[in-house]
Amino acid sequence: MTREAIVVVDFGSQYAQLIARRVREAHVYSELVLWDAPDEAFERLEPKGFILSGGPASVYEPDAPRLPKAVLRAGKPVLGICYGMQTLAHELGGRVAPAREREYGPAELEILDPSAPLFAEVPQRQPVWMSHGDRIESPPPGWSILARTDNSPIAAMGDVVRGWYGLQFHPEVEHTRYGREILRNFLYRVCGCQGTWTAGSFIDEAVARIREQVGNGRVICGLSGGVDSAVTAALVGRAVGDQLTCIFVNTGLLRAGEPEQVVETFQRSLGLRLVAVDATEEFLADLAGVTDPEEKRRRIGARFIRVFEREARALGQVDFLAQGTLYPDVIESTSAETRAAQKIKTHHNVGGLPPDLKFKLIEPLRYLFKDEVRAVGEALGLPEEIVWRHPFPGPGLAIRILGEVTWERLETLRRADAILLEELRAAGLYRQTAQVFAVLLPVRSVGVMGDGRTYANVIAIRAVTTEDFMTADWARLPYDLLARISSRIVNEVPGVNRVVYDITSKPPGTIEWE
Repeated sequence: MTREAIVVVDFGSQYAQLIARRVREAHVYSELVLWDAPDEAFERLEPKGFILSGGPASVYEPDAPRLPKAVLRAGKPVLGICYGMQTLAHELGGRVAPAREREYGPAELEILDPSAPLFAEVPQRQPVWMSHGDRIESPPPGWSILARTDNSPIAAMGDVVRGWYGLQFHPEVEHTRYGREILRNFLYRVCGCQGTWTAGSFIDEAVARIREQVGNGRVICGLSGGVDSAVTAALVGRAVGDQLTCIFVNTGLLRAGEPEQVVETFQRSLGLRLVAVDATEEFLADLAGVTDPEEKRRRIGARFIRVFEREARALGQVDFLAQGTLYPDVIESTSAETRAAQKIKTHHNVGGLPPDLKFKLIEPLRYLFKDEVRAVGEALGLPEEIVWRHPFPGPGLAIRILGEVTWERLETLRRADAILLEELRAAGLYRQTAQVFAVLLPVRSVGVMGDGRTYANVIAIRAVTTEDFMTADWARLPYDLLARISSRIVNEVPGVNRVVYDITSKPPGTIEWE
């Protein structure tokens, strides 16, 4: 692999993915590698340097994660963040101990050595974000103290000659005002990166890799109308042309106009070979009488796989299946294999792949985050309404209808959701929100319309802002916009007489209601 890269060593930090994202924002490729991975995992990318993440452990505990020997053997620059700094100090002869005062939240950093490349062209005093209970009491031999805060006399340290640094604060979070500049200094001034990783370079790489993998074989790709499957199809189509056939399954659980939009975009506008099948009746029959959300997911996933395989068999010999797996899915899967994790709910993607799958997988987006997928989609020339479409769960509206899914309830929710999105776009707020949708509740409420009493459905509106969907806050939509949406839904959607607004963050709530 010829592209320059940085390996982010994951010690279990909640910010580990964010570090990788910040590196990529600087146009340098990065991947997360768990601290206890085999040596080959650290060497595979031939990295220009390493960043050690934070973590919840204390380095002096018997079973604490340790600094991988492969990192130091590589002789490349290293940046340790929080726990990463502490494990550097611990392994190299410094001293780490519990802090007299734990430090969580904002602090003021004073840079003691502004000549250090890590702090080039940033203010000598600056706000940073701390999150630690241990601190460095003395740095390793040969290391210098580069910065301090009131509670951390060694808030940054370094062996400038070897390009090894440690930061007690978190440069990857927004609250550290000059964190991006500090990370860029490490990447460019310390590691010597050039910043050549862009959407265009990724497309060239991906197309070449797909052509090599597929050869003369045939590929199928399931389209959902979302950005992940759309970019996957566009990439594979650019690589192998007519060797690709896309399959679009209309489950009947999509939003208003989406089946038509998918066909229009991919068959007519992009010229991809597309098989569209309407399986609405099959899915609704499977969902009849079902109210449990996990059972809904299971039935929808099973039916989707059956319909998809049926259509694939009709095409004859097929060698490959292309799908839009993203890097967070890969990270979560890897973590699940190595760490105990409580299942909150089944993943929103439709169904799992059967164990006896006969196709070889093509996953060109496997190492991309969502924002990077959007950038690639724009570079490929996909329409804005596809590239910037809000995430939509695989089971579709079935998990936004609380209770039984029927055609009547689907149509009610579809109409309400269409009004919500129409008004959001008209207000210029679609791109400023991360996910916005309507939910049909399993309750009825009393209302008055005209001179008569009504007893009708309740629609809940959910709108969130988030960077990574791991945490989210409810969007502060303007009151006049909410009033307009509510008025239109009540007046234009039969059977609805009340609209409520969900003001729950994640956590404690999830983004979807089911």
